[in-house]
Amino acid sequence: MKIVSVMTTHSAGGAEFAAIEMLDALAERGHQTVMLSDMPGIGRDSRVPVIPLEIGPKLAADTWGRLLVTSPALIARLWRALAAQLPFDVLLVHYKKEQLLTAWLPARLRRKLVWAEWGPIPFQLRRGFPRRAYLAASRRAELVMAVSAGTKRSVEAVGVRADHVVVVPNVVDVEGIRFSPGGRIAVRERLGIPPEAFVVGCLSRFHPKKRNDVVVDAVLALRDPRTHLLLAGSGETEQQLRAQASPLADRAHFVPTPTGDVADVLSAFDVSVFCPSPTEGAPRATILGMLASRPCLSTGAEGVADMISPEFGAILESENDPGALADLLRRYLDDPELGPRQGAAARAWAEQRYARPVVCGQIERLLAP
Repeated sequence: MKIVSVMTTHSAGGAEFAAIEMLDALAERGHQTVMLSDMPGIGRDSRVPVIPLEIGPKLAADTWGRLLVTSPALIARLWRALAAQLPFDVLLVHYKKEQLLTAWLPARLRRKLVWAEWGPIPFQLRRGFPRRAYLAASRRAELVMAVSAGTKRSVEAVGVRADHVVVVPNVVDVEGIRFSPGGRIAVRERLGIPPEAFVVGCLSRFHPKKRNDVVVDAVLALRDPRTHLLLAGSGETEQQLRAQASPLADRAHFVPTPTGDVADVLSAFDVSVFCPSPTEGAPRATILGMLASRPCLSTGAEGVADMISPEFGAILESENDPGALADLLRRYLDDPELGPRQGAAARAWAEQRYARPVVCGQIERLLAP
């Protein structure tokens, strides 16, 4: 089976990495996968060739007018790029602009058109003309693969038929991320974190929509000298978070978004906390924390409602409440056996749900002719 995928955006995030990992896993199983994208480096360290395609940034509230004006030229450009890939079996598109544009392609270029939805439908697409345009385009798609139950509900809520929407979890190389005792020691030594310290970790993009400030305030509220804060990521709110964490002095640590050492950084955590945005899909940061055998907490339910259970973590009932998060963290401080016990359960659950053979088998059945 040959799968041609289209994903164009000017900034890489969780969805982009998840899409490449899915295509790479399918390639590993003998399928031919190709990505058309304006991000040439997105396919690095994978089996997925990336073919350049420039059709502008992701659709946003302020770019609808531009899309309407330029759509004939963009459709022609997309048409040529796809025609060069013929013959192929599946056209897989990821973002709203591509989903709208592919509705105007000839049948031979969208013989089996599949949409991937990596998060809830954006608010601007839930009403008015944008909603009608989205629904009209969706009728051309044979299938919508939603990354989580919450995303599926969001797609159905705007009017897409429920029998066209299927939950397909993230594909993850579960063997590539494991708790590393040596990595834990090395990262802590590098950052000056004592071996006996309790580390509250957060792997995230530093963006205003992600309330990472809640984690900082929770650690400050603990007033416990044993507790260190480790924020791993990058983004526009980094300086604000650094200033907010300054009262922790040498107990606050910031590291760039980990790449090759992600397992080591996660292993340095004692608990992994996630702060979802209002339109969160299925956060890979939470999955990676589980695979590193870390208990996983979230400051809200968006994107993680069907991922985190009481056996291996918790979701704050009072969303983005630093005091509630501090109370939850105290449970792990007071019971040193709780974290390792929940971490082992998290690892076991993630292996069953996200392993490449499990998810790829589901995708193959869905995409089969």
